[in-house]
Amino acid sequence: MTEIPQTDVSRPSALPTAKLSRGNAQASIDQSSAEYLDSIEEEWNKRVDMEVETLVDGMVDLVSLASIGEKDKFRIAQESFQAQSRAESMVRAANSLLSITHSMKLLLLLSDEAQLAHRRDAELKVVQEEKDEARKKVSELLDEILHPKSPSQ
Repeated sequence: MTEIPQTDVSRPSALPTAKLSRGNAQASIDQSSAEYLDSIEEEWNKRVDMEVETLVDGMVDLVSLASIGEKDKFRIAQESFQAQSRAESMVRAANSLLSITHSMKLLLLLSDEAQLAHRRDAELKVVQEEKDEARKKVSELLDEILHPKSPSQ
């Protein structure tokens, strides 16, 4: 009745008075390991998407602020402040992306290499089987083309 764990992912749990987890702690305990890893992957993807969107929006705003025309001193100062604010938010987003990248590198370096090797070997086995099936089918089709059966046979 006991399941063999498929990963050695630690599942952080909070003390009753602590507020370390964002979601329902009971829901993360009830999840299977694959579901838990999928939810973590989704969180990482959302963080990356949010930071990239901040960079894109900032660049669009900077380009729109860079319009050339007749402007008074107040308008120039206002646009300068807006450009500085946008640039600062873009720098924060870029630093956050660097931090995310660093964290992902650490996760990869510290991950379970045996499980990665097992997954790679399983995928290789599936691809080899598909390749063998495709070769067999191609050889059968080639035999039919090169040695057609006569209608009298």
